[in-house]
Amino acid sequence: MKLAIFATLVASASAFSINKADMAKAAAAGAIAFGVAAPAYAGDVGNGETVFNANCAACHAGGQNVIMPDKTLEKEALEKYLAGGRNEAAVRTQVTNGKNAMPAFGGRLDDDQIADVAAYVIATSEEGWD
Repeated sequence: MKLAIFATLVASASAFSINKADMAKAAAAGAIAFGVAAPAYAGDVGNGETVFNANCAACHAGGQNVIMPDKTLEKEALEKYLAGGRNEAAVRTQVTNGKNAMPAFGGRLDDDQIADVAAYVIATSEEGWD
């Protein structure tokens, strides 16, 4: 019932001339008021490390790159080589679609796992890989 009311409110609000930022704020407020969980946008770094170790570490252990040594996961290399810059969205795109020798993981990992890996890569590049 709560979800139906929330959906009706969001649909009603969208009929008016409201910019997207205000719509997102209203949707989030409505979700909280009606006890509906809002979607998570940031990945879980701890889970990202687990997913990374199981799927990425063969080529990127310690933030390195065994195929293309210049294109590491170090902060400076991500800033220089990652399409879209060093941010989680750009990492999600690269992991999902692959590029050059890197395979696409969009069919192997779900969206949450990819978001978690992206959060882990960005956080670890900031702290420095061991």
